[in-house]
Amino acid sequence: MADKACELNSALMNYVRTVGINEPDVLKRLREETALRPDSSMQITPEQGQLMRVLLAAIGAKRVLEVGVFTGYSSTTMALALPEDGRLIACDCNEEFTNIARRYWSEAGVQHKIDLRLGPALKTLHALLDEEGAEESFDFVFIDADKEAYGTYYELALRLTRQGGIIAFDNTLWHGRVLDEPSHNRDVAAIQELNRKIRSDGRVLAVLLPIADGMTIALKL
Repeated sequence: MADKACELNSALMNYVRTVGINEPDVLKRLREETALRPDSSMQITPEQGQLMRVLLAAIGAKRVLEVGVFTGYSSTTMALALPEDGRLIACDCNEEFTNIARRYWSEAGVQHKIDLRLGPALKTLHALLDEEGAEESFDFVFIDADKEAYGTYYELALRLTRQGGIIAFDNTLWHGRVLDEPSHNRDVAAIQELNRKIRSDGRVLAVLLPIADGMTIALKL
């Protein structure tokens, strides 16, 4: 069967973002400010943010965990999608990035929903597991941090996510370099290993979506 996928050129991508996404002004301003940075490619795209908003609404999420904040587009997006009594624990180790995020959390009026935990994310996740009631308590986990640790993040996220909850990973196509076999790049190799593991893991039902730099959505069974 012929591949009928539509190639998303810039005109089609603009169409998608015009008719397929409702991006609040605060997110648009954050995205535009971040686009001026030399490391702006670390920011998720508006369509990824919209997908997460849909997923959070679909599962009635109230408790969210984010690993990798950057300037705050994803955390702001998810916090806006949470109810007033929702809570998002945001993990990052870069104060420069998260100071920008804090500013936009305040502008969006969601700062009261977000608990920022600065420090190495693996240490934070292990500490969470030591908290009473934290295991299997999260509805949604979004992971967009150091790629070499993706496999470890996945196992910890499975312990922290409730049955029927969702674990999402960004960059699971890694600029197309996942096709490099064998790869001697540790980031690429880690993502390849994660992709293979999730595909055969009976604990989840997952899909790797070819949006942005690849986004994997795994439903915990």
